[in-house]
Amino acid sequence: MRTAAAARAAGARTAPTRRTAPVRHAALGLLAAALLAGCGTGTPGAAPEASATPATTAPSGGTAAPDPSRSPAGRTPEGTLLVADFGADTVTFVDPGPDGSGRGGAPIASVKAGTAPYGLVVGEDGRAWVATAEGVAVVDTRQRTRLALIPYATESGPVTTGEYRGGGMGIAMAPDGGHVYVGVNVPGGDGAVEVIDTATREVTGTARVGMRPFDVDVSPDGREVYATDHDSFDVTAVDADTLATRRMEVAPYGTEGGLGSWLKPHYAVVRPSDGALLLPFEGERLAVLDPRTGRVAIERMTANTHQHGAALAPDGTLLVVGTGPIGPDDEEPSLTVRAPDGTERIVPLDGPHEDVAVSKDGRTAYVTGGFTRDGHWNGITVVDLDDEKSEPVRLAAGNRPLGISVL
Repeated sequence: MRTAAAARAAGARTAPTRRTAPVRHAALGLLAAALLAGCGTGTPGAAPEASATPATTAPSGGTAAPDPSRSPAGRTPEGTLLVADFGADTVTFVDPGPDGSGRGGAPIASVKAGTAPYGLVVGEDGRAWVATAEGVAVVDTRQRTRLALIPYATESGPVTTGEYRGGGMGIAMAPDGGHVYVGVNVPGGDGAVEVIDTATREVTGTARVGMRPFDVDVSPDGREVYATDHDSFDVTAVDADTLATRRMEVAPYGTEGGLGSWLKPHYAVVRPSDGALLLPFEGERLAVLDPRTGRVAIERMTANTHQHGAALAPDGTLLVVGTGPIGPDDEEPSLTVRAPDGTERIVPLDGPHEDVAVSKDGRTAYVTGGFTRDGHWNGITVVDLDDEKSEPVRLAAGNRPLGISVL
């Protein structure tokens, strides 16, 4: 149940201000700081690498061995899923089954990428760009082979694994495919957005951004790049030409608790119609950031659960991953299906999840079970967006899959 203060704030439309969070969330922030665990804190090394044991019974009970017979060498069918294996140094290609339903699907092949892959983006030419701890891997998804590993220009410390590792996190591509932008985490300090020329595969520029750039997005016209800075409660806009930056606070619960707070921005999507950034918080509030003015409007959400990954379907439907409760009044993991008019359908999920992608026809959502904290499982949940009565399907996929794309 929400507090009255939370319910009032969820319906308000305000600019971001520093204010005291509701009692429930302030207490949670203090608890998170004390525990130094989970995505709430940016303390390097605070949490060990999680076990690969599924939170619930996965289709295979563990990491499924790829079945190359599903796709002959050199041929990757359209609609195949590609996931970043945060628990390994690979990306895994996954057959989503007939009509992408998940039923009867299985991993096809895994390709070495680099240590602890996080986010990925795929261009029209079939090349995937994968943010790892040691550099950006370039993978030919048609031939299923790694072409290059581009080291970062930013010093981010030793190459390690786990939630607080340094190196690449969010990653995005310019609309014309000419550049890739990767958010580089520097443990204990401000991060960076690095610009990679996709033709030369070289880093051509670096812009300083906030702490732990969980997500990176690009404006529809390609003129600005946005880093969602988890540990500094803001979004950094980067001019794609000059690399000049400006920071915009996005903190609908305030910034009390600092690094120990759970109530920070995680992932964003850019709304094509007006260029606004949509950032979900706690299944209670959707922060709508106007990057031209820095103003934030708040819209109500209904899942009441800690939220991470987000994606937009072709018709403007917003999909948001609910990772599960961080407090006694929170609901379990879910996928929010939010129509452009703001109405929502909440699809329960079995166990924690992290990120989401949607099929090109907008009929199916694929939600990764990797999760940045403990409790992950090695698979994908497939949700039929057209049939509200259908049960989600669990599909084996890689090793702690985080980032996901539909090829």
